[in-house]
Amino acid sequence: MDEYTSFINGEFKKGKQKREVINPSDGEVLTSVFLACQKEIKEAVVSARQAFDQGPWPGFSLAHRKAILLKISEKILENAKELAQLESLNTGKPIKETTFMDIPSAAETFKYFADNLEEFLKTEKVNINTQTAQAKAILPREPRGVTSLIVPWNYPFLIASWKLAQSLAAGNTVVLKPSVLTPLTALELAKLSYEAGLPKGVLNVVLAEGQAAGEVICTDQDVDLISFTGSNPVGKKIIQYSSENVKKMIMELGGKSANLVLEDADFDLAVNGTLCSIFLNQGQMCTAASRILVHQSLYDNFKQKLKELAGKIKIGKALDFQTQMGPLISEAQRNKVETAIKRASQEGLEIIAGGRAPEGKEFGGGFFFQPTLIEVTERESFLFQEEIFGPVASLTSFSSQAEAVELANDSQFGLAACVWTKDKEKGEKIAGEISAGTVWINTYGMFFNQLPFGGFKKSGFGKELGKAGFLEYTRLKNIITDQTQGAKPLVNYWYGF
Repeated sequence: MDEYTSFINGEFKKGKQKREVINPSDGEVLTSVFLACQKEIKEAVVSARQAFDQGPWPGFSLAHRKAILLKISEKILENAKELAQLESLNTGKPIKETTFMDIPSAAETFKYFADNLEEFLKTEKVNINTQTAQAKAILPREPRGVTSLIVPWNYPFLIASWKLAQSLAAGNTVVLKPSVLTPLTALELAKLSYEAGLPKGVLNVVLAEGQAAGEVICTDQDVDLISFTGSNPVGKKIIQYSSENVKKMIMELGGKSANLVLEDADFDLAVNGTLCSIFLNQGQMCTAASRILVHQSLYDNFKQKLKELAGKIKIGKALDFQTQMGPLISEAQRNKVETAIKRASQEGLEIIAGGRAPEGKEFGGGFFFQPTLIEVTERESFLFQEEIFGPVASLTSFSSQAEAVELANDSQFGLAACVWTKDKEKGEKIAGEISAGTVWINTYGMFFNQLPFGGFKKSGFGKELGKAGFLEYTRLKNIITDQTQGAKPLVNYWYGF
């Protein structure tokens, strides 16, 4: 695409305001996008509303709907190389991650919900037989209507695919709003979706600044559901906007996940898994296990090994297949991380590894930052409590299983956690005591389309993925028929007329 513009009612529409998109690997302009104004955002909502109320999509047979979703999956795989390159250029994510994780995982999500939508949408039947009444009920699942899907910049293609696959499989129409920092692959996804046979108006992609788009979309009475993944401050605004016209909401917000290394953990497995849990995607993950909690008997050796291996992580430009950690998304994000490091130094915290931008000509212009480990002994420290959203982790020791759980739960967030132990029964017991929506044992970051994902506490509410996530995008109706035998139903006699 020569120009990147909003996609509304089956057409690419150029707005008046232009914004540059920066390549995080070198700080250079990658391309420009044209932002939609409020009028154009409203057009996108109207387009989705008309496509739901008057268009063919909700009335398609489930088999027809399934066929289109499978075609979208195929289209993604056919264009996987180009999509992976574009995603890496736009986000700074290493090319081996986009090639082997993000793009194929997105294609598999469309395939999974296509293959299971008929099973998930089965109508339940219930018979009622009491002393006073006999009735039968059917409980059909219906699409919500118009869904607004608001996607963050850290996994723009994959999270857009999560939300879009579920929403479309359920029969909804969509207004998709990607981050203006990373809108490119969302627009490519829209193009591929229409090539796959998606009817006009079913998917609209709006390029707009978050505040402007959020207020228009979330207050609009024509929008029936909002699915948001992003920061807590923005999430709170969306909840506030949405209160004007009551809507169904799915909110996946911040995290400050705990990584528990027990005394009986497989040492090497836990070390390597811990590196992945915080430094994957440059630490720009809501699930990033940024609080590393290690049993005191392992702590010194574990800290030393982490320091050694963190220093060996290859930092580089996104399109280099040797790169293990790319740049942060923007200069502003790197400034935020640098501010956190300065604050940690002012608190007297010991920086064990990293703590600054790497030096060298190969990093010139890019928004790189070293993998950083900081020792934290007080849970009141901001570094233990606040989300940094970068390659920065705190290390803290514990002396008992009870203390480990207490430390893990000492957070306003409850998105994810992981536990390392050779004792499966112990691991499951601890997982049950941790207040987090997802707990991994002896692994980290395994997402499956079959399993729900979503957090507790200030990490939000609602689920994505799995049957539970799919059903969030539907509404449940109760249709009751009286079956009273040999007499009129009781309600007929109530007033005695």
